[in-house]
Amino acid sequence: MDTAYNGIHGDIVALLEAARRAAAHSVNALMTAGYWEIGRRIVEFEQGGKGRAEYGEALLLRLSRDLTPRFGRGFGRRNLQDMRLFYLAWGPERIWQTLSAKSSSLPIFETSSGKSPDLAALAKAFPLPWSAYVRLLSVKNEQARRFYEAEALRGGWSVRQLDRQVNSQFYERTALSRNKAAMLEKGEIAEPGDAITPEQAIKDPFVLEFLGLKDEYSESALEDALIHHLADFLLELGDDFAFVGRQRRLRLDDTWFRIDLLFFHRRLKCLLVIDLKVGRFNHADAGQMHMYLNYAREHWMKAGENPPVGLILCAEKGAAEAHYALEGLPNKVLAAEYRTALPDEDLLTEAVEKTRRELEARRGCRS
Repeated sequence: MDTAYNGIHGDIVALLEAARRAAAHSVNALMTAGYWEIGRRIVEFEQGGKGRAEYGEALLLRLSRDLTPRFGRGFGRRNLQDMRLFYLAWGPERIWQTLSAKSSSLPIFETSSGKSPDLAALAKAFPLPWSAYVRLLSVKNEQARRFYEAEALRGGWSVRQLDRQVNSQFYERTALSRNKAAMLEKGEIAEPGDAITPEQAIKDPFVLEFLGLKDEYSESALEDALIHHLADFLLELGDDFAFVGRQRRLRLDDTWFRIDLLFFHRRLKCLLVIDLKVGRFNHADAGQMHMYLNYAREHWMKAGENPPVGLILCAEKGAAEAHYALEGLPNKVLAAEYRTALPDEDLLTEAVEKTRRELEARRGCRS
């Protein structure tokens, strides 16, 4: 009986995994086709206009302002620019060539006032996920870009594997190698961190924005609850803390990041960037926080404000801790002022540990 059950259980697991992968691929292909069409309309509109760079920039800004309230932050100016560049890099000639080799059913290319495009047919031209095409756009050498695209298709690379190969200059190393076949074989080998599950593919920020889903990107229910309770805790400390946002997303090059909580401290006149780690703290967390602070200083800090400060909270069982990232402030007096005005690190650690225990106990009662 156990052997028979194990067989049907294994078959169902394999079926569900295959269905999820197919669903993720289908959504990505349709999304990419839609973004290509958006890029085409932007380019055609520009060609019918003044033909100046500032004209195109004004169009992107206006579209961003009008589309974002309805469709989300996935239609910001930077993303619309990516769609425009995507159309220019993968022009109609390449799309027709790809589709004619696969099927006689070709999409209808019409303007916005004409027939709607056949997105299902067009999607067949885009076997890679949208995140991969965005990554490829950053490869300026067209020959290198086509090489990475072809190898990603041939080797079944995930977006992470593609990113790793581009960062390691795989194209240049292969071109210089005397044994190119061996290099290409080696490039097919995935590393442990390259794998992406169907769930991770669906949770890609691009996909979530495309599907109209909100910013509920927490890795676990525990982390999500801790962030919520932490926000309440800080607001209870007094009116110095003004809540700005939760799961605040930012984009660096072609990678998305999210900041768990963003507050403004009224007395210190600075942003407080908070990052929660369910696991144990390590040096990479500090480096990431300083990257967030540099971004916040350049893009979010207003005139007259002090530099932002970061707070890293670790909630691992038995190793909860809190640490402020104050290095790099312009003077020691400002750092001392921050330490005086911000909550005590031990108090924050205790609050996180207490909240974690309560949440785990509550979850245990329900199980």
